[in-house]
Amino acid sequence: MSITTMSSREFNQDSSGAKKASKKGPVFITDRGRPAHVLLSIEEYQKLAGQHTNIVDLLAMAGGDKIEFNPPKIKGDFANTSELL
Repeated sequence: MSITTMSSREFNQDSSGAKKASKKGPVFITDRGRPAHVLLSIEEYQKLAGQHTNIVDLLAMAGGDKIEFNPPKIKGDFANTSELL
């Protein structure tokens, strides 16, 4: 993990560079030389917040329709539902 530090001005001029850097580690954004904000990837934020990603959240995200989901097929005869009761 690498830590990147950039000024507010640098961040405003190169926000895409800050996003790329956040994939490698936190990006500290300074204001008048003092840390003011931290940019994290969503995965790192969820780790810190203790949140777990579920399939509903993934599908709701932009591009969620491109997620492959191939659950295993269940084998057996399920025509007789009385066995389930």
